[in-house]
Amino acid sequence: MFRCSASREAQERECQERARAEMSWKIQPQRSSPTALLHRGGCATYTDQVGLISRENAMVALAQPDVESCEVCRPQTGLQG
Repeated sequence: MFRCSASREAQERECQERARAEMSWKIQPQRSSPTALLHRGGCATYTDQVGLISRENAMVALAQPDVESCEVCRPQTGLQG
């Protein structure tokens, strides 16, 4: 019985983390390319979850000349409106 509740708690935590990531953005630092990439928090092309940023910070980042949008997750769609 303890395993079941512990498993449910772990699943709930994972779901909460996933939901938070989907409502956040992240920046992939520029390393081998001249620009950094902005991703939606849940984008699988850049899996680092450290340093998720808010909508407001994502809008500021995207306005920078050395930051581009990920072509896979298209983070700019979540920034409109």
